Amino acid sequence: MSALTEQIKLKRPFAETICERLCAEIVKLGFAESEITQIPTYDDATHELVKDPFTGDFNLSCYWYDVYKMRIGRLQFNSDGTFYAEYDVVKNHPKKPKWFVEGITAWGKADTIKAEAKLLPLPH
Repeated sequence: MSALTEQIKLKRPFAETICERLCAEIVKLGFAESEITQIPTYDDATHELVKDPFTGDFNLSCYWYDVYKMRIGRLQFNSDGTFYAEYDVVKNHPKKPKWFVEGITAWGKADTIKAEAKLLPLPH
C-alpha cells in the first residue's frame, strides 16, 4: 500500500466528519437544497501528500474542483494533528440581503472542530 493510499484510508473517518460539518454550516445559512449544486465529500476530492517545509513531514491535502476544473475547496491534515478546510459557496446570503457568502472554513483537531461562514458585505 502506498503512503498516499494509507493516509487516505487513515484520515477517512475524520475527513468525513469534517465534510459533514462543512455541509451543516452551509445548510445552517438557510440555502434551499436546490441552490447548492456541489457539497464537499471525501470521495469527490483529489488527494496528495505535500511536504511541510517547516517540519519536513508529509501532510495529506485534499482538493475539490467544480465541473470547469476550478478549485473550490481544500482540506489539509497537518502533521501536528490539526487540520484546516475551506469550501467555496459564492452566493448571496439567503437570509441577509446585504451579505454575500464567500465560503465556509473549518479548523481544529480530532476533539475540536470549529467552523464559520466567510461573509462579505455587498456593495450598496
